[in-house]
Amino acid sequence: MGDYPSRSTNATAGGSGVTGRHARSAGNGVSPSSYQEPPIGGGGAPLQRKARFSMESGFRGLSVSAGAMVLVIIVAIAIFLISKAIPALQANTANFFTYEKWFPNDAQPNFGIASIAFGTVLSSVIALIVAVPIALGIALFLSHYAPKRLANPLGFVIDLLAAVPSVVFGLWGRDVFSEPVTNFSVWLNHYFGWIPLFGGDGPFGRSVMLGSLVLAIMVLPIVTSLSREVFQQTPGMNEEAALALGATKWEMIRTAVIPYGKPGVIAAVMLGLGRALGETIALALTLGTVFNISFNLIQTGGNSIAANIANTFGEANDIGRGALIASGLVLFAITLVVNMAARAIIYRRREFRDSAA
Repeated sequence: MGDYPSRSTNATAGGSGVTGRHARSAGNGVSPSSYQEPPIGGGGAPLQRKARFSMESGFRGLSVSAGAMVLVIIVAIAIFLISKAIPALQANTANFFTYEKWFPNDAQPNFGIASIAFGTVLSSVIALIVAVPIALGIALFLSHYAPKRLANPLGFVIDLLAAVPSVVFGLWGRDVFSEPVTNFSVWLNHYFGWIPLFGGDGPFGRSVMLGSLVLAIMVLPIVTSLSREVFQQTPGMNEEAALALGATKWEMIRTAVIPYGKPGVIAAVMLGLGRALGETIALALTLGTVFNISFNLIQTGGNSIAANIANTFGEANDIGRGALIASGLVLFAITLVVNMAARAIIYRRREFRDSAA
């Protein structure tokens, strides 16, 4: 019989001792000095140390840099506008915020922002009053009423409308749309002339109404597209629950779809308002370029900050260009305030909805 070198002396005497080669598999008689704890993490493999510069940290740094760059650009624009506007404001002999006329090229410059700021806000608000109800109706029709084979082509046409250049809208409004708007203005003046909005003896044509209607057509696809996307994101369970409780389709939309999408609709409206406030060429071609404050919508007149810059920049001297830049600074401030107000409204509604949930 051969020798068994793996057996110890105690094992020959009937003991239970096992050599180190069989200690781990036997499970008994393992000496403390030969046993090693397995590494934490399982599988016998040590945990990998976290890389110093991972993809996640790199992307975070890139995102923070992009956001900071936006703020830097905004501050740089504000600094540029202020620095260029200060000489003209110092040379101005009238109150910049309350004076209605615009004569920055005179020997004694006198100009003010009151009339063109008023016209900017008035035309934009009227455009939203006309466009928003139509846009929401189209969005609800495309998202909940129209069959898919009809909704997709109509949605594509509306999205395509947003790609039409503003100069095309302006030329169309001046050369084609002006005549029916003039006839409609005459009709309003004849039957509703006792209302100050539609009073006056004429002439009618290039007016706030014409510019506002053209602006409404330009804002329409933006509000429609965003509102349609928001309405389509309504959870199906909310709609099915409303229908299961016996609601009609309109009641389901009123109680489940519109409340859920209201923050998105507000954002869409505010985006459309920002688009309307900054419109230039279309209003330059359709407004009457009159520097006065009037609520009359149908008489020839109206003006806006952007349209005034486009119409008078070519003939402006140094003071005149500084005055136009100062008006651009006011438009910049108005747009900034509108965007901040929209963000605050959306945040408050989201906070209220989250707390209610």
